Formats: sequence, C-alpha cells, structure tokens
Amino acid sequence: MTDSAGIDTPFTADDVEIVAREYLYEGFFRLDKVIMRHRRFEGGWSGEVVREVHHRHDAVGVMLYDPERDAVVLVEQIRAGALDDPSTPWKLECVAGLVEQGESAEEVARREALEESGCEVSDLIFLHTYYPSPGACDEKVTLFCGLIDSQGLGGLHGLDEEQEDIRVHVVSFQRAWELLTEGRLDNAMCLIGFHWLAAERASLRARR
Repeated sequence: MTDSAGIDTPFTADDVEIVAREYLYEGFFRLDKVIMRHRRFEGGWSGEVVREVHHRHDAVGVMLYDPERDAVVLVEQIRAGALDDPSTPWKLECVAGLVEQGESAEEVARREALEESGCEVSDLIFLHTYYPSPGACDEKVTLFCGLIDSQGLGGLHGLDEEQEDIRVHVVSFQRAWELLTEGRLDNAMCLIGFHWLAAERASLRARR
C-alpha cells in the first residue's frame, strides 16, 4: 500500500512564490513565461522553475442527452489543435464554449447548446469541474449533462461572425458508445461525459 501521508493536507497557493511573470504572446489565447519557487515534499524550497503557461478562458461543456429516445447530440467541427491528426482534424464533441465575463457556467451551457446545435436544454445536471492539462494550461472546464428533446435536431449550425461551421449529429447511445470504443470520441469531455452517462442513463430514463 502506498504512503498517503499528507493527501488530506495538501500544499496551497501560499506555498508557491512567483518570482517573475512575462507575457510572451497574446492573440486568441495568451502565453506567459512564469518563474517560480515552491515548497518541496521533503522540506525546504525548490530552486527557480521556468515554465510556459497557456492562459485561456474557462470553458463549459454539455453532454446533450434525450432520455426518451436514448439518444445523444454530438457536434462536429474542425479543430486547430488536431490539424496534424493522421485520421482527421474534424472532431466529434460535446457542445462547449468559453465563459465570458459575468456569465455563469449554467448560462454558458444553455447559450452554447442553442448556438451550436439549435437545442434548448430542459434540465442541467452538474458532473465535474476539472483541469484538462494543468501542466501547461490554466483552463478549467465545467461539464454538465443537459436533458433535451432531440426530435428535429440536426443540420448545420454556428455563428457566422466566428466562422463556425458545425454539423450536428443525433445518434443512439449505443452507436455513440461504439464511436467511443473505436477511438472516434477522443477528447476529455466526451470520455468523462460518456462514462458518467453509461452509469446514470438507466436512472435518467426512469425519471422521464
């Protein structure tokens, strides 16, 4: 059994010293160079550690699920971070968007569901808040399951002013799970959301 000493008393932000911070680039996102020192588990302080941090808005994702039809809504769009993917840079994902100043996570979830898929969410169920890649990025993601009526959904969506080109798919849970096991749903939101839904969908269907 591994040593769990200290797991309930973690270090805090007070155990880090920011020596310097430099803004390297700012565009759609921002890149910072950070020089820091931090307390060590064995005691004392580290030397200076230099890291680049990708700074971006927090995000919200919504797993859109129709319990009546046992169907999910996925959106497909090109992703700049996947341009070198040997299969395709077009990714199947949950509806998602960035949090603007003054918005709550719930407001973002409902807004993005409407903008990206033309879908109105009835109930929102909170799943998790997590860091997708804390070694290099400060983004936090809040993930919901949104209960919907998927009848009539599909087609092309997205905001023209943001050059969004989004194709909406309504698929059975079984087919979506096949896509996941085939590696087609290869992003954290889908993996987390679908594993949660696999455990909870029977109770969600019973509620309806």
